[in-house]
Amino acid sequence: MLKQKKDTAIILMHCPDRRGLVVHVTEFIDNNNGNIISLDEHVDREQNIFFMRIEWELQGFLIPKDKIKEFFSTQIAAKFSMTWNLFFSSEKPRMALFVSKMSHCLYDILSRYHSGEWEVDIPLIISNHPNLEPVAKQFEIPFHLFPINRENKLEQEKKEIALLKKQKVSFVVLARYMQIISDSFIQEFPNKIINIHHSFLPAFPGAKPYHSAYERGVKIIGATSHYVTADLDAGPIIDQDVTHISHRDPVENLVMKGRDVEKLVLSRAILKHIQRRTLVYNNRTVVFD
Repeated sequence: MLKQKKDTAIILMHCPDRRGLVVHVTEFIDNNNGNIISLDEHVDREQNIFFMRIEWELQGFLIPKDKIKEFFSTQIAAKFSMTWNLFFSSEKPRMALFVSKMSHCLYDILSRYHSGEWEVDIPLIISNHPNLEPVAKQFEIPFHLFPINRENKLEQEKKEIALLKKQKVSFVVLARYMQIISDSFIQEFPNKIINIHHSFLPAFPGAKPYHSAYERGVKIIGATSHYVTADLDAGPIIDQDVTHISHRDPVENLVMKGRDVEKLVLSRAILKHIQRRTLVYNNRTVVFD
């Protein structure tokens, strides 16, 4: 029998660094009968910015859930000029998947979701091609097709945004979605759109980067997962990894190994986002362990 997880609260914060920050935050929780189960902090010495993630159990906590934000803002956050967010473990994030034709990342995500590995809901899958609809049906997830071209791009994106809002989507994952997201779309979900791509950029752009890498005899291939910003493939990085190859590997091996790394890196980035372990500041991420 699985042990039932306790309801917890999580605060992610950053502010100018000064003495006593950890003490004040932990005392706020302790004085209200909260049991802290995780605390991680970091100080950027160059910019003098303090970052922290703290999680505590809500059982027996003296402040009602719907009043925590008000109390913390008044007693702590305002005093230290904090930028912060409050989350509850009982509230599952709602993740929308955007796909095109490649299925490796989609299958990996859905298998983790189906096995209960992640505390997340997937209310829908959106695509600009019909190819992966059978996969969505296999996992019993609604599939929505939005064919996109230069003429209808903005109109289709407006429909997608309306659908995402109707479904109360928390964040979006581009699981090898081969379309550039417009700035207006990104502004609707700031630091809430996760992308994955190979790490050859900018050396090997184009449709067949693995072929170009093979011709140059590269020895390492990798993948990068990041939040999407208006600067193409230049958003805050969440996770990266590499794998070694050699002259013995044909192009097919490069593609296979590259896709394996993509799946792993994207899944790790998604998990960190679901667990509220990422904090974005000035186009960089602080990723708490």
